[in-house]
Amino acid sequence: MSGHAAVVAGRWLVAWLLFASTLSLAADVPFLTGRIVDNAEILSAATVQKLTADLKAHEDRTTNQIAVLTVKSLEGESVEDFAVRVFEQWKLGQKGKDNGVLVVVAPGDRRMRIEVGYGLEGTLTDATAARIIRDRMTPRFKNNDYDGGIAQGVAAIVAALDGSEPTSSDPSASTDGAAGGKGLLGFLDSADVSEFEKDLPPWPMRILLGAFIFGIIGLFTIVGVMTPGMGWFLYLFLIPFWAMFPIVVVGVKGALVLLVIYVVGFPLAKLVLRSTDWYAKAAKEMKKSGRAKIGGMVITSGGSSSSGSWSSGSSGGGFSGGGGSSGGGGASGSW
Repeated sequence: MSGHAAVVAGRWLVAWLLFASTLSLAADVPFLTGRIVDNAEILSAATVQKLTADLKAHEDRTTNQIAVLTVKSLEGESVEDFAVRVFEQWKLGQKGKDNGVLVVVAPGDRRMRIEVGYGLEGTLTDATAARIIRDRMTPRFKNNDYDGGIAQGVAAIVAALDGSEPTSSDPSASTDGAAGGKGLLGFLDSADVSEFEKDLPPWPMRILLGAFIFGIIGLFTIVGVMTPGMGWFLYLFLIPFWAMFPIVVVGVKGALVLLVIYVVGFPLAKLVLRSTDWYAKAAKEMKKSGRAKIGGMVITSGGSSSSGSWSSGSSGGGFSGGGGSSGGGGASGSW
């Protein structure tokens, strides 16, 4: 083997080893030993016994299969991906009906998920699953009451499948869920936000998107702050961009924070700059000739501009499973 071929082979070997080591980080799917698989050992024997009996009675009555799995850690994997892998291997629900439900709790990562089979997505909707997590399970998990949290969560799931809308019976849950209880961003702790943010791209892609998005709207923001008069046009024009584009990078809450910073910070920055000599000079030039040179850029109040300049007046647009499967429906949560 030549020296070049050996180098190429060595690189492929390193790449394969890195890929194999990445795969090994994923948590193993436990064996389906019953309706309650408590690998994290967080449930009492009495709770396991009662839940098993309740879920068996529900399955006998409806054929719906509900299982609960606890694991100490997800080993760096997302709870959504792990739940799908478990669901596929356990094949919860009846074949053709896809009427299975899986509850995953990982206390080491403080993550949980309710994964719903295709056939039950219309009954146990994503919003309902999110409410069960938020109102029934999360408040108890915060108090390390795993028996109560899982028991209440399972009871609410059964009630929803039986046609009863689950409601919060925990006073602390209503307090935690209220907007005033969590400050300015409390009202964003909703099912819709959780479901949207779970579909965000992975962080490497979000970083690249962030560099692109913030590079463009950030540059126009700076131009707007530095431009006398017509800079206010850019201020209003960029509000919808600051409201929507950052969501794919920092999520809904992060985008709201950035929007507030922009809406408040832009006028404040212009007020500070108005007291500087060069801004006053640029304002006079803009009124006199319709253009001003700022920071090496020629900024015009409308029409065309020379190469390398910006125009601020142009318009813009713009147990044994029954063979069932999961479609990725459900909800995730943390505590």
